[in-house]
Amino acid sequence: MTTPAMLPENSDGENVVLEARDVKKHFPVTKGVLISKVTGWIKAVDGVSFQLRTGETLGIVGESGCGKTTTAKMMLALERPTSGSILFEGEEVHQGSTAVIKAYRSSVQAVFQDPWSSLNPRMRIKDLIAEPMVINWQLSRKQVQERVIELLQEVGLSSYHANLYPHEFSGGQRQRLAIARALALNPKVIVLDEPVSALDVSIRAQIMNLLKDLQKEHNVSYLLIAHHLATVRHMSSYVAVMYLGQIVEYTEVRELFNNPLHPYTKALMSASLPSHPDIKQEEIILPGEVPSPLNPPEGCRFHPRCPFAMDRCAVEVPELKEHTPGHQVSCHLY
Repeated sequence: MTTPAMLPENSDGENVVLEARDVKKHFPVTKGVLISKVTGWIKAVDGVSFQLRTGETLGIVGESGCGKTTTAKMMLALERPTSGSILFEGEEVHQGSTAVIKAYRSSVQAVFQDPWSSLNPRMRIKDLIAEPMVINWQLSRKQVQERVIELLQEVGLSSYHANLYPHEFSGGQRQRLAIARALALNPKVIVLDEPVSALDVSIRAQIMNLLKDLQKEHNVSYLLIAHHLATVRHMSSYVAVMYLGQIVEYTEVRELFNNPLHPYTKALMSASLPSHPDIKQEEIILPGEVPSPLNPPEGCRFHPRCPFAMDRCAVEVPELKEHTPGHQVSCHLY
């Protein structure tokens, strides 16, 4: 079982806005039509712990199917954890009343990978952005209109765009609209689920820089879900590397890219493109496929593919421990 991620010694624990403590999400596998019987459990997320501080970005990175999106859904209160705790500003989220959950969802917003699927094609932009304010706040029509124009200008659009429909915008512009909508309620946390992976390469840097500028302006925290390491490196303050539902490495972004410890992290970086064509990096090819979360391997979940696996790796689960100050790794090598 993993232990909660620790903050560096010079940080202030009161500065933590969102925290996960040994969070698990297991989905039942059933058999039968009229009388269903649970035959197993898909361990999508299996003991994840991290802390997100005010005004900072925590990047969660890993292969497809490692549990990143399920983690994001639990942080958005779209999925309820099987066990563990999610704390917002020190208070347990899922143990609260309906009013507490509603207030939490106002404070934690999301920007998804495909903005087209999150924008109602039948609504004008002014109504799309105004909708959360109309539902949650008591504002006059004039106040709402002024706020909509203000948000459009913050994301690099103009008041002219307020009367248009989503199909009249490019992919990058639609993502700007999704960001404006996420900012409408002045949230303290925004979950970014692959926010630039569906965009053209030429537009990605613009959107990432916009997000960073808005973070400085509003002091908002980001939980960034991504598989593209360049995005994580550009935007994150801290990085958690996930493999098969568990965090295997957790540290500051600069430390992770300068000194990756876990064999899986090293393999991820080997598979990514270097920042410059002249940079030569070690090529690591992992054997086999990612095991099924329905029946994960005993011991260390990475050991069937690990080039450094030892006998103890097959039977003993490594704990997420601090190797150097602020750098945690879940590996028997350390």
